[in-house]
Amino acid sequence: MPDLRINGLNVGYGRATVIESLDLDVKPGELVTVLGANGAGKSTLLNGIMGLCPPRAGSVTLDGVDLAGLRPEQLVARGVVLVPERRELFGNLPVEVNLRLGGYRTGAPAQSLDRIYGLFPILAERRRQKAATLSGGEQQMLAVGRALMAEPRLLMLDEPSIGLAPLIVQEILRVIWQLKSEGLTIILVEQNARLALSVADRGYVLEVGRIVLEGSSAELSADPRLGQAYLGGAADYAAARDQVYVD
Repeated sequence: MPDLRINGLNVGYGRATVIESLDLDVKPGELVTVLGANGAGKSTLLNGIMGLCPPRAGSVTLDGVDLAGLRPEQLVARGVVLVPERRELFGNLPVEVNLRLGGYRTGAPAQSLDRIYGLFPILAERRRQKAATLSGGEQQMLAVGRALMAEPRLLMLDEPSIGLAPLIVQEILRVIWQLKSEGLTIILVEQNARLALSVADRGYVLEVGRIVLEGSSAELSADPRLGQAYLGGAADYAAARDQVYVD
């Protein structure tokens, strides 16, 4: 299992620095959430790790190996996989082709496809349907499934709940919790702190590219500084999480 360490990271676009002097670590088998409002730098952080926006300073190491200069496809080959906020599916291609493309670089076996259909049975029903014709929730399931086809060691999820109905969010949360229970190392970027903290071991809160809070999920949930801006809403995500054990 991977050990991710980020030290003094600076990432930006053009002349603007978005992430500044950021330190973060994810231990093997942990689910760590990164919380923050729009514009806090959460997606930029993931893009920096993934090599989509090369860091200007600092280091990102995985199991002691510096990832600087590696292209995204090289990171995928090392087991680092991102589910982007916009999903970036091939809309004109069927569901099953999208899934198989996810495992192309790693040579995922046929059993991987069966596993995805086990996690998301609706995708098995839609396997011949074009990705563009799926509902938003089904597209998010497909994006997660495609990432899992690469057999990741470190899975990064960028706002997987955004724009989805609560029932769909709970289904995706259940799968995330199952993956965590199997030992997968996960970074979950979210605005919905209640959801994220219901499954995460630890969390970081970003504001304008800097970490302003960090701690265990229990500590952050009880911290008044997190406030209603992040902990609003009444959905019982913890109950949905626990459903994985009784389904």
